[in-house]
Amino acid sequence: MSHARTTPLIQSLPASVPFVGPEVQERAGGFSFGARLGANENVFGPSPRAIEAMQAAALDVWKYGDSASHDLRSALAALHGTAMEHIVMGEGIDGLLGYLVRLLVAPGDAVVTSDGAYPTFNYHVTGFGGTLHKVPYGDDREDLPALIARAAEVDAKLVYFSNPDNPMGSWWVGRDIADALDKLPKGCLLILDEAYIEFAPEAALAPIAIDDPRVIRMRTFSKAYGMAGARIGYALAAAPLIKEFDKIRNHFGIGRIAQAGALAALNDTGWLAHVQHSVARARDGIAAIAAENGLTALPSATNFVTIDCGRDGDFARAVLAGLTARGIFARMPFVAPQDRCIRVSCGRDEDLALFAAALPGALSDARG
Repeated sequence: MSHARTTPLIQSLPASVPFVGPEVQERAGGFSFGARLGANENVFGPSPRAIEAMQAAALDVWKYGDSASHDLRSALAALHGTAMEHIVMGEGIDGLLGYLVRLLVAPGDAVVTSDGAYPTFNYHVTGFGGTLHKVPYGDDREDLPALIARAAEVDAKLVYFSNPDNPMGSWWVGRDIADALDKLPKGCLLILDEAYIEFAPEAALAPIAIDDPRVIRMRTFSKAYGMAGARIGYALAAAPLIKEFDKIRNHFGIGRIAQAGALAALNDTGWLAHVQHSVARARDGIAAIAAENGLTALPSATNFVTIDCGRDGDFARAVLAGLTARGIFARMPFVAPQDRCIRVSCGRDEDLALFAAALPGALSDARG
Protein backbone atom coordinates (compact mmCIF):
# COMPACT_ATOMS: atom_id res chain seq x y z
CA MET A 1 0.00 0.00 0.00
CA SER A 2 1.27 3.44 -0.93
CA HIS A 3 2.16 5.82 1.88
CA ALA A 4 0.77 8.73 -0.13
CA ARG A 5 -2.97 9.25 0.36
CA THR A 6 -4.29 9.82 -3.14
CA THR A 7 -7.80 11.15 -3.60
CA PRO A 8 -10.80 8.83 -4.03
CA LEU A 9 -11.09 10.09 -7.62
CA ILE A 10 -7.52 9.12 -8.45
CA GLN A 11 -7.98 5.77 -6.73
CA SER A 12 -11.01 5.11 -8.95
CA LEU A 13 -9.18 5.77 -12.22
CA PRO A 14 -7.32 3.11 -14.21
CA ALA A 15 -3.70 3.72 -15.15
CA SER A 16 -3.83 5.39 -18.54
CA VAL A 17 -1.38 6.74 -21.09
CA PRO A 18 -3.16 8.42 -24.03
CA PHE A 19 -0.29 7.67 -26.43
CA VAL A 20 2.66 5.31 -26.05
CA GLY A 21 5.66 7.19 -27.46
CA PRO A 22 8.03 5.68 -30.02
CA GLU A 23 10.95 5.75 -27.59
CA VAL A 24 8.93 3.63 -25.15
CA GLN A 25 8.15 1.15 -27.92
CA GLU A 26 11.78 1.01 -28.97
CA ARG A 27 12.99 0.31 -25.44
CA ALA A 28 10.33 -2.35 -24.89
CA GLY A 29 11.08 -4.07 -28.19
CA GLY A 30 14.84 -3.63 -28.24
CA PHE A 31 14.89 -2.04 -31.69
CA SER A 32 14.96 1.36 -33.40
CA PHE A 33 12.41 2.71 -35.87
CA GLY A 34 13.79 3.50 -39.29
CA ALA A 35 10.95 5.90 -40.12
CA ARG A 36 9.13 7.95 -37.48
CA LEU A 37 5.70 8.44 -39.05
CA GLY A 38 3.30 7.98 -36.15
CA ALA A 39 3.16 11.12 -34.01
CA ASN A 40 2.34 13.73 -36.69
CA GLU A 41 5.60 15.49 -35.94
CA ASN A 42 7.00 17.85 -38.55
CA VAL A 43 10.01 15.87 -39.76
CA PHE A 44 10.92 18.76 -42.07
CA GLY A 45 12.03 20.56 -38.93
CA PRO A 46 11.75 24.05 -37.50
CA SER A 47 12.88 27.22 -39.20
CA PRO A 48 16.69 27.62 -39.27
CA ARG A 49 16.03 31.02 -37.69
CA ALA A 50 14.21 29.30 -34.85
CA ILE A 51 17.16 26.97 -34.28
CA GLU A 52 19.54 29.92 -34.20
CA ALA A 53 17.29 31.79 -31.76
CA MET A 54 17.06 28.77 -29.46
CA GLN A 55 20.82 28.25 -29.54
CA ALA A 56 21.35 31.88 -28.59
CA ALA A 57 18.73 31.67 -25.83
CA ALA A 58 20.52 28.64 -24.38
CA LEU A 59 23.18 31.00 -23.03
CA ASP A 60 20.52 32.51 -20.76
CA VAL A 61 18.88 29.24 -19.79
CA TRP A 62 19.86 29.90 -16.19
CA LYS A 63 17.04 32.48 -16.18
CA TYR A 64 13.36 31.63 -15.92
CA GLY A 65 11.31 32.39 -18.99
CA ASP A 66 9.12 35.49 -19.20
CA SER A 67 6.07 34.49 -17.16
CA ALA A 68 3.84 36.63 -19.41
CA SER A 69 5.44 35.53 -22.73
CA HIS A 70 5.11 39.20 -23.63
CA ASP A 71 7.08 39.37 -26.88
CA LEU A 72 5.54 36.19 -28.27
CA ARG A 73 2.01 37.15 -27.31
CA SER A 74 2.55 40.56 -28.84
CA ALA A 75 3.61 38.97 -32.14
CA LEU A 76 0.66 36.58 -32.04
CA ALA A 77 -1.73 39.45 -31.35
CA ALA A 78 -0.40 41.23 -34.44
CA LEU A 79 -0.74 38.07 -36.52
CA HIS A 80 -4.37 37.58 -35.49
CA GLY A 81 -5.31 41.25 -35.49
CA THR A 82 -6.23 41.31 -31.83
CA ALA A 83 -4.96 42.37 -28.42
CA MET A 84 -2.69 40.42 -26.08
CA GLU A 85 -5.43 39.97 -23.49
CA HIS A 86 -7.11 37.52 -25.88
CA ILE A 87 -4.11 35.15 -25.86
CA VAL A 88 -2.72 32.73 -23.29
CA MET A 89 0.36 30.56 -23.77
CA GLY A 90 0.67 27.00 -22.53
CA GLU A 91 2.76 23.85 -22.66
CA GLY A 92 1.33 22.81 -26.00
CA ILE A 93 -2.37 22.30 -26.62
CA ASP A 94 -2.20 19.39 -24.19
CA GLY A 95 -1.25 21.73 -21.36
CA LEU A 96 -3.89 24.27 -22.30
CA LEU A 97 -6.61 21.61 -22.43
CA GLY A 98 -5.62 20.53 -18.93
CA TYR A 99 -5.86 24.09 -17.63
CA LEU A 100 -9.21 24.66 -19.34
CA VAL A 101 -10.74 21.50 -17.92
CA ARG A 102 -9.44 22.42 -14.49
CA LEU A 103 -11.10 25.84 -14.82
CA LEU A 104 -14.50 24.59 -15.93
CA VAL A 105 -15.07 20.95 -15.01
CA ALA A 106 -16.04 19.83 -11.51
CA PRO A 107 -16.75 16.21 -10.59
CA GLY A 108 -19.84 15.03 -12.43
CA ASP A 109 -19.94 17.87 -14.96
CA ALA A 110 -20.86 16.79 -18.48
CA VAL A 111 -18.41 17.15 -21.36
CA VAL A 112 -19.08 16.13 -24.98
CA THR A 113 -16.58 14.85 -27.52
CA SER A 114 -16.43 12.54 -30.53
CA ASP A 115 -15.90 8.84 -29.95
CA GLY A 116 -12.37 8.31 -31.20
CA ALA A 117 -11.27 11.96 -31.10
CA TYR A 118 -8.13 13.22 -29.35
CA PRO A 119 -7.74 10.97 -26.28
CA THR A 120 -5.57 13.36 -24.26
CA PHE A 121 -8.57 15.65 -23.84
CA ASN A 122 -10.55 12.73 -22.39
CA TYR A 123 -7.63 12.01 -20.06
CA HIS A 124 -7.91 15.51 -18.60
CA VAL A 125 -11.70 15.34 -18.25
CA THR A 126 -11.68 12.06 -16.33
CA GLY A 127 -8.71 13.26 -14.28
CA PHE A 128 -10.82 16.11 -12.91
CA GLY A 129 -13.91 13.97 -12.42
CA GLY A 130 -15.91 15.09 -15.46
CA THR A 131 -18.37 12.81 -17.23
CA LEU A 132 -17.64 12.18 -20.90
CA HIS A 133 -20.46 11.85 -23.43
CA LYS A 134 -19.31 10.62 -26.83
CA VAL A 135 -20.86 11.04 -30.26
CA PRO A 136 -19.93 8.82 -33.26
CA TYR A 137 -18.16 10.23 -36.27
CA GLY A 138 -20.26 10.75 -39.39
CA ASP A 139 -18.69 9.88 -42.76
CA ASP A 140 -15.22 9.87 -41.19
CA ARG A 141 -15.43 13.38 -39.78
CA GLU A 142 -16.60 14.78 -36.48
CA ASP A 143 -20.36 15.37 -36.45
CA LEU A 144 -20.68 18.93 -35.17
CA PRO A 145 -24.50 19.14 -35.19
CA ALA A 146 -24.68 15.87 -33.24
CA LEU A 147 -22.08 17.11 -30.75
CA ILE A 148 -24.08 20.28 -30.13
CA ALA A 149 -27.34 18.34 -29.83
CA ARG A 150 -25.79 16.01 -27.25
CA ALA A 151 -24.45 19.02 -25.34
CA ALA A 152 -28.02 20.33 -25.04
CA GLU A 153 -29.26 16.93 -23.85
CA VAL A 154 -26.70 16.58 -21.05
CA ASP A 155 -26.19 20.27 -20.15
CA ALA A 156 -22.52 20.05 -21.13
CA LYS A 157 -20.03 22.66 -20.03
CA LEU A 158 -17.59 21.85 -22.83
CA VAL A 159 -17.71 20.48 -26.36
CA TYR A 160 -14.44 19.37 -27.96
CA PHE A 161 -14.21 19.70 -31.75
CA SER A 162 -11.11 19.70 -33.94
CA ASN A 163 -10.82 21.21 -37.40
CA PRO A 164 -9.01 19.70 -39.23
CA ASP A 165 -9.58 16.43 -37.44
CA ASN A 166 -7.16 13.98 -35.89
CA PRO A 167 -7.09 10.99 -36.54
CA MET A 168 -9.00 11.11 -39.84
CA GLY A 169 -7.55 14.25 -41.45
CA SER A 170 -11.01 15.47 -42.44
CA TRP A 171 -12.23 19.07 -42.17
CA TRP A 172 -15.25 21.33 -42.03
CA VAL A 173 -15.85 24.58 -43.90
CA GLY A 174 -15.21 27.29 -41.33
CA ARG A 175 -18.38 29.19 -42.22
CA ASP A 176 -20.44 26.13 -41.25
CA ILE A 177 -18.71 25.99 -37.86
CA ALA A 178 -19.46 29.64 -37.21
CA ASP A 179 -23.12 29.17 -38.18
CA ALA A 180 -23.43 26.12 -35.90
CA LEU A 181 -22.58 28.25 -32.86
CA ASP A 182 -26.09 29.68 -32.90
CA LYS A 183 -27.34 26.28 -31.74
CA LEU A 184 -24.75 25.85 -28.98
CA PRO A 185 -26.54 25.67 -25.60
CA LYS A 186 -26.23 28.66 -23.31
CA GLY A 187 -23.33 28.28 -20.90
CA CYS A 188 -21.57 25.70 -23.07
CA LEU A 189 -18.08 26.46 -24.43
CA LEU A 190 -16.85 25.06 -27.75
CA ILE A 191 -13.18 24.07 -27.81
CA LEU A 192 -12.06 24.52 -31.41
CA ASP A 193 -8.77 22.64 -31.72
CA GLU A 194 -6.94 24.03 -34.75
CA ALA A 195 -3.63 22.24 -34.32
CA TYR A 196 -3.46 21.45 -38.06
CA ILE A 197 -5.05 24.60 -39.47
CA GLU A 198 -1.85 25.74 -41.24
CA PHE A 199 -2.12 22.67 -43.51
CA ALA A 200 -5.80 23.11 -44.33
CA PRO A 201 -7.57 24.95 -47.17
CA GLU A 202 -8.29 28.58 -46.45
CA ALA A 203 -12.02 27.78 -46.33
CA ALA A 204 -11.45 25.69 -43.18
CA LEU A 205 -10.68 28.78 -41.09
CA ALA A 206 -13.80 29.68 -39.12
CA PRO A 207 -14.81 33.37 -39.26
CA ILE A 208 -15.43 33.69 -35.52
CA ALA A 209 -14.81 36.93 -33.64
CA ILE A 210 -11.93 36.71 -31.20
CA ASP A 211 -14.14 37.97 -28.36
CA ASP A 212 -16.98 35.52 -28.99
CA PRO A 213 -17.55 34.07 -25.49
CA ARG A 214 -18.84 30.77 -26.89
CA VAL A 215 -15.51 29.60 -28.32
CA ILE A 216 -11.89 29.05 -27.35
CA ARG A 217 -9.47 28.26 -30.16
CA MET A 218 -6.30 26.21 -29.64
CA ARG A 219 -3.15 26.57 -31.76
CA THR A 220 0.29 25.00 -31.53
CA PHE A 221 3.92 25.34 -32.57
CA SER A 222 4.26 21.54 -32.60
CA LYS A 223 2.99 20.87 -36.13
CA ALA A 224 3.58 23.39 -38.92
CA TYR A 225 6.34 25.16 -36.98
CA GLY A 226 8.19 21.92 -36.17
CA MET A 227 8.67 22.50 -32.44
CA ALA A 228 6.90 19.54 -30.82
CA GLY A 229 9.81 18.98 -28.45
CA ALA A 230 9.61 22.54 -27.12
CA ARG A 231 6.02 22.12 -25.83
CA ILE A 232 4.48 25.46 -26.66
CA GLY A 233 1.01 26.42 -27.82
CA TYR A 234 -1.58 29.12 -27.33
CA ALA A 235 -5.30 29.74 -26.97
CA LEU A 236 -7.42 32.55 -28.38
CA ALA A 237 -10.63 33.57 -26.62
CA ALA A 238 -12.61 36.36 -25.02
CA ALA A 239 -10.49 38.34 -22.57
CA PRO A 240 -12.46 37.41 -19.41
CA LEU A 241 -11.90 33.69 -20.05
CA ILE A 242 -8.22 34.18 -20.89
CA LYS A 243 -7.80 36.10 -17.61
CA GLU A 244 -9.09 33.09 -15.68
CA PHE A 245 -6.08 31.05 -16.77
CA ASP A 246 -3.86 33.24 -14.61
CA LYS A 247 -5.50 31.71 -11.54
CA ILE A 248 -4.19 28.22 -12.20
CA ARG A 249 -1.63 28.10 -15.03
CA ASN A 250 2.05 27.38 -14.47
CA HIS A 251 3.34 30.92 -15.01
CA PHE A 252 6.90 29.71 -15.63
CA GLY A 253 5.91 26.61 -17.58
CA ILE A 254 7.30 27.82 -20.91
CA GLY A 255 11.05 28.25 -20.90
CA ARG A 256 13.12 30.99 -22.49
CA ILE A 257 14.41 28.70 -25.23
CA ALA A 258 10.92 27.69 -26.35
CA GLN A 259 9.70 31.30 -26.36
CA ALA A 260 12.66 32.48 -28.41
CA GLY A 261 12.25 29.67 -30.91
CA ALA A 262 8.53 30.20 -31.31
CA LEU A 263 8.96 33.93 -31.90
CA ALA A 264 11.60 33.35 -34.59
CA ALA A 265 9.52 30.60 -36.20
CA LEU A 266 6.48 32.85 -36.31
CA ASN A 267 8.43 35.51 -38.16
CA ASP A 268 9.87 33.12 -40.77
CA THR A 269 6.92 32.92 -43.16
CA GLY A 270 9.15 31.60 -45.93
CA TRP A 271 10.02 28.48 -43.95
CA LEU A 272 6.36 27.93 -43.09
CA ALA A 273 5.53 28.00 -46.81
CA HIS A 274 8.35 25.50 -47.44
CA VAL A 275 6.90 23.14 -44.83
CA GLN A 276 3.39 23.47 -46.23
CA HIS A 277 4.66 22.62 -49.71
CA SER A 278 6.65 19.65 -48.39
CA VAL A 279 3.64 18.31 -46.50
CA ALA A 280 1.37 18.61 -49.53
CA ARG A 281 3.93 16.72 -51.61
CA ALA A 282 4.27 14.02 -48.96
CA ARG A 283 0.48 13.61 -48.73
CA ASP A 284 0.45 12.87 -52.45
CA GLY A 285 3.30 10.42 -51.97
CA ILE A 286 1.54 8.52 -49.19
CA ALA A 287 -1.67 8.37 -51.25
CA ALA A 288 0.28 6.94 -54.18
CA ILE A 289 1.88 4.27 -51.98
CA ALA A 290 -1.55 3.34 -50.64
CA ALA A 291 -2.99 3.04 -54.15
CA GLU A 292 -0.06 0.90 -55.31
CA ASN A 293 -1.00 -1.57 -52.56
CA GLY A 294 -4.73 -1.58 -53.30
CA LEU A 295 -5.62 0.68 -50.38
CA THR A 296 -7.50 3.98 -50.27
CA ALA A 297 -6.04 7.17 -48.82
CA LEU A 298 -8.66 9.46 -47.32
CA PRO A 299 -8.56 13.17 -48.23
CA SER A 300 -6.36 15.01 -45.71
CA ALA A 301 -6.09 18.62 -44.57
CA THR A 302 -3.33 17.79 -42.06
CA ASN A 303 0.29 16.64 -42.01
CA PHE A 304 -0.75 12.99 -42.06
CA VAL A 305 -2.78 10.70 -44.27
CA THR A 306 -5.29 8.18 -42.98
CA ILE A 307 -5.35 5.03 -45.10
CA ASP A 308 -8.40 2.78 -45.32
CA CYS A 309 -7.14 -0.81 -45.13
CA GLY A 310 -10.44 -2.10 -46.51
CA ARG A 311 -11.36 -4.51 -43.75
CA ASP A 312 -11.95 -4.26 -39.99
CA GLY A 313 -9.99 -3.07 -36.99
CA ASP A 314 -8.31 -6.42 -36.38
CA PHE A 315 -6.92 -6.39 -39.89
CA ALA A 316 -5.67 -2.80 -39.57
CA ARG A 317 -4.03 -3.64 -36.23
CA ALA A 318 -2.25 -6.56 -37.92
CA VAL A 319 -1.03 -4.23 -40.66
CA LEU A 320 0.23 -1.81 -38.03
CA ALA A 321 2.02 -4.62 -36.20
CA GLY A 322 3.65 -5.64 -39.47
CA LEU A 323 4.86 -2.10 -40.05
CA THR A 324 6.24 -1.91 -36.51
CA ALA A 325 8.10 -5.18 -37.01
CA ARG A 326 9.67 -3.65 -40.12
CA GLY A 327 10.84 -0.50 -38.33
CA ILE A 328 8.01 1.85 -39.30
CA PHE A 329 6.39 3.87 -36.51
CA ALA A 330 2.78 4.58 -37.45
CA ARG A 331 -0.54 4.72 -35.60
CA MET A 332 -4.22 4.13 -36.17
CA PRO A 333 -7.63 5.35 -34.98
CA PHE A 334 -8.86 3.64 -31.82
CA VAL A 335 -12.61 3.30 -32.42
CA ALA A 336 -14.69 1.39 -35.00
CA PRO A 337 -15.40 1.93 -37.83
CA GLN A 338 -12.50 4.38 -38.12
CA ASP A 339 -10.15 1.69 -36.77
CA ARG A 340 -10.26 0.02 -40.18
CA CYS A 341 -7.54 2.56 -41.02
CA ILE A 342 -3.91 3.27 -40.28
CA ARG A 343 -2.51 6.79 -39.99
CA VAL A 344 0.82 7.79 -41.53
CA SER A 345 2.52 11.13 -40.86
CA CYS A 346 4.04 13.07 -43.73
CA GLY A 347 7.73 12.36 -44.10
CA ARG A 348 10.78 13.01 -46.22
CA ASP A 349 11.40 11.04 -49.41
CA GLU A 350 13.65 8.61 -47.54
CA ASP A 351 10.98 8.05 -44.85
CA LEU A 352 8.30 7.33 -47.43
CA ALA A 353 10.64 5.00 -49.31
CA LEU A 354 10.99 2.91 -46.14
CA PHE A 355 7.22 2.94 -45.67
CA ALA A 356 6.70 1.88 -49.30
CA ALA A 357 9.14 -0.99 -48.85
CA ALA A 358 7.53 -2.19 -45.62
CA LEU A 359 3.83 -1.94 -46.49
CA PRO A 360 3.54 -4.91 -48.91
CA GLY A 361 5.04 -7.30 -46.37
CA ALA A 362 2.88 -5.92 -43.57
CA LEU A 363 -0.23 -6.43 -45.70
CA SER A 364 0.87 -9.94 -46.63
CA ASP A 365 1.34 -10.84 -42.98
CA ALA A 366 -2.06 -9.41 -42.07
CA ARG A 367 -3.77 -11.40 -44.82
CA GLY A 368 -2.16 -14.52 -43.44
